[in-house]
Amino acid sequence: MKKNRKGSDTRRSGKPAASAALLDLPVAKNDEVVTDIIGMNHDGEGVGRADGYTLFVQGALPGEKARVKVLKTKKQYGYAKLLELVEQSPNRIAAPCPIYDQCGGCQLQHMSYAGQLEWKRQLVVDNLERIGKLRVVREAEGAGETLVGDGQDAGNSDQEGILVRPTLGMSEPWRYRNKSQVPIGVTEGGLVGGFYARGSHRIVDMETCLIQHEQNDEVVSRVKAIGRKLGITAYNEETGQGLLRHVVVKIGFATCEMMIVLVTNGERIPRVNEWIAAIREELPAVVSICQNVNTRKTNVIFGDVTRVLWGREVIHDYIGDVKFAISARSFYQVNPAQTEVLYGKTVEYAGLTGEETVIDAYCGIGTISLFLAQHAKKVYGVEIVKEAIEDARANAELNRMKHVEFEVGASEDVIPRWKEQGIETDVIVVDPPRKGCDPRLLETILEMKPERVVYVSCNPSTLARDLRVLEDGGYRTVEVTPVDMFPHTVHVECCSLLVRKDT
Repeated sequence: MKKNRKGSDTRRSGKPAASAALLDLPVAKNDEVVTDIIGMNHDGEGVGRADGYTLFVQGALPGEKARVKVLKTKKQYGYAKLLELVEQSPNRIAAPCPIYDQCGGCQLQHMSYAGQLEWKRQLVVDNLERIGKLRVVREAEGAGETLVGDGQDAGNSDQEGILVRPTLGMSEPWRYRNKSQVPIGVTEGGLVGGFYARGSHRIVDMETCLIQHEQNDEVVSRVKAIGRKLGITAYNEETGQGLLRHVVVKIGFATCEMMIVLVTNGERIPRVNEWIAAIREELPAVVSICQNVNTRKTNVIFGDVTRVLWGREVIHDYIGDVKFAISARSFYQVNPAQTEVLYGKTVEYAGLTGEETVIDAYCGIGTISLFLAQHAKKVYGVEIVKEAIEDARANAELNRMKHVEFEVGASEDVIPRWKEQGIETDVIVVDPPRKGCDPRLLETILEMKPERVVYVSCNPSTLARDLRVLEDGGYRTVEVTPVDMFPHTVHVECCSLLVRKDT
């Protein structure tokens, strides 16, 4: 498999060769080899094999044969640069974005959308089998029978195993994001704003982003132009000097209302009235202009202080028939079309008839809670972020939903207290952050013994880990449906149904 190797002297030199020899690796730094790409990892890198040794290759797709140059080696794996495709995948396409190779925002634009959906389902299957040691089955295409996956001898003893559905994708997987968070930098020509180059904090200036709503692009472009005209300085990460750190734009897809948040390194904005006047004149869809102050040396976008410079405190949007007020700091799903798909699957898995009591264990601003409340007798939501609960209560009032209650605190503390108060639940829904559920919450679920658990996850690896815990505690994972919330990126959401084994 190795190519362009004319002897050990040209193949290896200096420390890398000594290191490779010491580890007895089949390749060394600067080697050129032809490798079969057998898969793709969770970062979207092709997984190649060179004499049994794993090489991660940026830009390579499963099923391809590629000539690569080894960049770095470790004991178990290494990294290589794609030089030439010897055989191409049928899923390979030309990325439509002109800055795709520079920008780190998307990872899969060079893969057909059908190929992305298939890979995301397989990523979920692989995690369930390898991390969760769970048995996975899949429906035979066009038939009612099921086929046993590679993990058929894994730790899940239930004969039927877990059915992993095909990934639910979008009919139009572009321009789906309702929120743009653009870092601002400076060049000789003035303010620039776009996205960080892959693996760095170098800002790639951007005028259009194909996964952003078109109006978000226009707003960012106009705000940059106005800032240049007014002589606004950009924040410098290295020196801590300069004013403008980020421009955040939010749009309600259903209402077309827009909000701009200027994240600044200090409270005073020079010529602020001129800036507001120019924005109002050039961007009539904007109904709210806010400032967030962040003076810390951090990669975190927002600081603690937010104020309204002009207009309203919130914009509004709908998910299905539920209306939401979105403030500058509110967490709100960035793909409203697919959010409705995800929440619809959550309601389906919850099996609601209108008589159930439901607990939403990571309720945020109440998005899932209020969606569930359309079909449940009573919904309790809990969230550790105080501001989120304030938004959730406001959203419940906005929708005149009086059968929903929200409480601030950690789920693992609040839910046992509810149980002591005599609150019983038929269904518990969890939608945790990427790190998954707190172990004490999993223990709480097992103690509460709801008939059903619906687990919404943004991270297949922690989902698999937590499903294993729930399975060992008396639940059976019936079905998992991946949902493509972020087309052209490596991220995938899942909705999973678990039922108590003794029901």
